[in-house]
Amino acid sequence: MLINVNVRNLALIKEADVYFDEGLNILTGETGAGKSIIIGSILIALGGKLSKDMVRDDKKEALVELVFSLQNRNIVDKLHNMGVSIEEDGQLIISRKILNGRSTIKVNGETFNVSALKNVTELLIDIHGQHDHQSLLKRDKQLVILDDFAEEDIKDLKNELKNEYQVYQSLKDELKEYDIDDDARNREISFCQFEIDEIDNAHLKYGEYEEVEEAYKKMSSAKDIIFKMNEVYELLGGGGFDGTSDRISNALKTAQSASELDKDIDGITESLMDLESICQDTVRAVKEYVDNMSFNEEETIAVEQRLDELNRLRQKYEQKKVHNDIVKNILEYRNSQEEKLNKLIDLENRKNLILDKIKVSEEKLDQLSEKLTERRKKNASVLADNIENVLKGLNFLDARFNIEFNKCEHFRENGRDDIEFVIATNPGEDLKPLSKVASGGELSRIMLGIKTIMAKRDDIETLIFDEIDTGISGRTAQMVAERMKEISKIHQIICITHLPQIAAMADNHYLIEKEVKDNITETNIYLLDDEESVNELARMLGGVEITKTVLDNAREMKSLVNN
Repeated sequence: MLINVNVRNLALIKEADVYFDEGLNILTGETGAGKSIIIGSILIALGGKLSKDMVRDDKKEALVELVFSLQNRNIVDKLHNMGVSIEEDGQLIISRKILNGRSTIKVNGETFNVSALKNVTELLIDIHGQHDHQSLLKRDKQLVILDDFAEEDIKDLKNELKNEYQVYQSLKDELKEYDIDDDARNREISFCQFEIDEIDNAHLKYGEYEEVEEAYKKMSSAKDIIFKMNEVYELLGGGGFDGTSDRISNALKTAQSASELDKDIDGITESLMDLESICQDTVRAVKEYVDNMSFNEEETIAVEQRLDELNRLRQKYEQKKVHNDIVKNILEYRNSQEEKLNKLIDLENRKNLILDKIKVSEEKLDQLSEKLTERRKKNASVLADNIENVLKGLNFLDARFNIEFNKCEHFRENGRDDIEFVIATNPGEDLKPLSKVASGGELSRIMLGIKTIMAKRDDIETLIFDEIDTGISGRTAQMVAERMKEISKIHQIICITHLPQIAAMADNHYLIEKEVKDNITETNIYLLDDEESVNELARMLGGVEITKTVLDNAREMKSLVNN
């Protein structure tokens, strides 16, 4: 159940903090007062589209926050499975902050994207907007309504059909690979064989690319390394050159001579002896490195050519970089081409094998589709009777309603049924599609009738109706009001209406007003007490001038509902 809507700085609303309760929550107000802004705010919080001019002109950011109290264990479990944490008291808070044309969505403090949010909110609330009844004219929507009604009876069968259809589509896609003429097939065979041979002739080894690349880097720099290390050798005094080693030796001899005159110099002498030893060891190490370091030009050319070959193969055949080992990626491509080659060589046999599998899948699809059609027809008969009965309570006294079935030529994942809602609203008329019979007001009533039926089966706790009363009045309006009151005993209803007959049924009545303060227009919403509700009903009944008679009529309407 939606218990609170908090809106700040959105459109004409500076701040609105509305608490809703169980039963029938009615929102009324003058035309243009901003009633639809309230519903629009809820839609935004549920993941609806944003426009740049949503935020009030004098503010930088806007916020919409919805607070739900969840009592239905089934819904709570589904939300848990989606990773949504619910408070112990069943509270769920959805907030959407809008800043600089961008928004941040949070569900109980966790950040969500719009797609994930919609998966959550479709379990919580069902909104019937001003033009949603037009969707009744679409056959695919009619099929959704029937399947929702029949869900428990057809759910497993639809899943089985969907899975088999995916198998069928996969086989059809695989068959396309074999749909080539002989010339194209022979070209493909030659091409695959060429690529396989080119890779095989390279005699690749796992890890080879990295080894060859490292060897090439080392060989490419060998000349430079040898030159520099020879220079180090000479600077240290190797090879008879006057270098660091000679200077250290001369310094040591001089220090030893001086230490005979002053024993305090012994420490310096020992340090010079250590330094001489280190220098001589270093000279030998450098000499050994230079002697072992060789530069073979022929070997370098061979390594360079191998690396070029590996790079060429890499560029052509490393299409999927699955492994760090480049050669392994190339060889996997080679194996995939070999598999493709075998398929091409054995094309006819493989094609016939797939055709046999497709035939088996089509037989399964046909059987499952027929079963689904049977169950749909059984449920369609019940749904049609229910709708017909409900419509009588919405002032379609002579209405006849039926659901017609046509078989689609092609398989589909949801079966082969094309259905159409047909209705006759007057005695003696033939049943005709809704689009050829029903007006906007009639469609609204039919949709309300369907909602009434589905409400008894639906876990969704909150239903919102935005001006579902369009195009009706008098006795029809009274019957619609009674039907909405009936639904509100099972579900929380939030309804915007212009009709006093519906407003009189309110368990909680809210007034939406537009006010101008300091040349700034604001929309405000107030919960009315009983007397205020009577005054608002009187306004809806009497227009500009509210007389005592109108007030008495308003009180009578309220008292009749309460009795």
